[in-house]
Amino acid sequence: MAEIKEACGVFGIYDLDGNDVVSSVYYGLTALQHRGQESCGLAVSDTAAERGNVQFHKDLGLVSEVLKEETLSKMSGDIGLGHVRYSTTGASVAENAQPLVLSYIKGTLALAHNGNLVNTQQLKWELIQNGAIFHTTTDSEVIAFHIARERVHSKTVEEAVYKTALKIQGAYGLVVMSPRKLIGVRDPYGLKPLCLGKRDNAYVLASESCALTSVGAEFVRDIFPGEIITITKEGIRSQMLPEVKKCAHCVFEYIYFARLDSVMDGVNIYNARIRGGKSLAKSYPADADLVTGVPESGLPAAKGFSEESGIPFGFAFYKNSYIGRTFIKPTQKQRESSVQMKLSVLGSVVKGKRIVLVDDSIVRGTTIANLIRMLKEAGATEVHVRISSPPFLHPCYFGTDVPSNDQLIAASHSEEEIRKMIGADSLGYMQQEYLEGMAGGLPLCKACFDGNYPMEIPADSPDIGC
Repeated sequence: MAEIKEACGVFGIYDLDGNDVVSSVYYGLTALQHRGQESCGLAVSDTAAERGNVQFHKDLGLVSEVLKEETLSKMSGDIGLGHVRYSTTGASVAENAQPLVLSYIKGTLALAHNGNLVNTQQLKWELIQNGAIFHTTTDSEVIAFHIARERVHSKTVEEAVYKTALKIQGAYGLVVMSPRKLIGVRDPYGLKPLCLGKRDNAYVLASESCALTSVGAEFVRDIFPGEIITITKEGIRSQMLPEVKKCAHCVFEYIYFARLDSVMDGVNIYNARIRGGKSLAKSYPADADLVTGVPESGLPAAKGFSEESGIPFGFAFYKNSYIGRTFIKPTQKQRESSVQMKLSVLGSVVKGKRIVLVDDSIVRGTTIANLIRMLKEAGATEVHVRISSPPFLHPCYFGTDVPSNDQLIAASHSEEEIRKMIGADSLGYMQQEYLEGMAGGLPLCKACFDGNYPMEIPADSPDIGC
């Protein structure tokens, strides 16, 4: 229920036995739908065809809306990739849907990108001066163009990808497909996730391990920060970028983005959120009768809070699963009205009770204020809010749509002022010192909380990611 948005999810598969992978890409994208709900698409290639035979389809909408059976039945190939997107930079229009597919002097190139570059303007200007014409407003097209340009002077497509990776700065999980190769790239900081799986004689690349499970693949390992994986008929090759940075995994993967059944960089996401809730209970206990969470993202932390505090856990909301996530609504008024369409309070559960309400974040404060009002109208006597992340104070430049400072309620108001504005009886945020423990000791990027960015941000970078 948070108003934070992720850029996208990527998926790729190469069946070395030549079996068709179209349905696998579809199911993999369906498993990653939570990472982006504005647009999606897939591209496949038949490696047995002369120069390959790349087919693709993409559009605005959910996976089930865009990739219909009549469309997929006309496509086939033993190598493919796909993408689900939520726009951060680049408008929500069909032209910006991915994967991007380019035809150039060396053949065809398809690319799916999760993340955001911080030196897009510099790279784009370099291309424009050399005559490039852009058809989208995404930084993903800048990456694809640079790979295509480098390919002209490189022996292989993976060499072109390597040379491009030396130029780009920021956060990225990339899956690149040529007619006969599948390549995965993870940024040197590990800001964006990417993992490798195997099913029989097929290899899979995905943003999350839950997508591997959805296609019957076994998790092999996470792609290392700064690693380039190339999958061909001969198998897998790995190459590292020359300067792998100090890792800074995105903290919000563990708080909110990743699906509960995923394991990311060795951390079980469900257990991470339980630990977060327990930390909240230690830091900000409450005298209450019931602990509940905002569906779905607040529920695991609420369970952890309950386990640590001894206060019973219960469901206070009914969620209408047929209403889209509130964050995809384009205007604030639509977001607010959709909250009531999406959630209704179970009055018999909350009436006459003091409630601890757990959520993953507060951005503008409008959603949580509506929920508190709904609980009190249903008879809750007190509502104590606990947030499983620290206050947002700074924008994100790496593909997480944390708004600019003027839209962040915590950037201009104290916690007590926020408590009064949202109508809570008490308010407590996750303390920053607990974040690494929540994420299993991983080094994290917490710049949206503390302003310490893992890399220098150029002055011409946009305020908001990918």
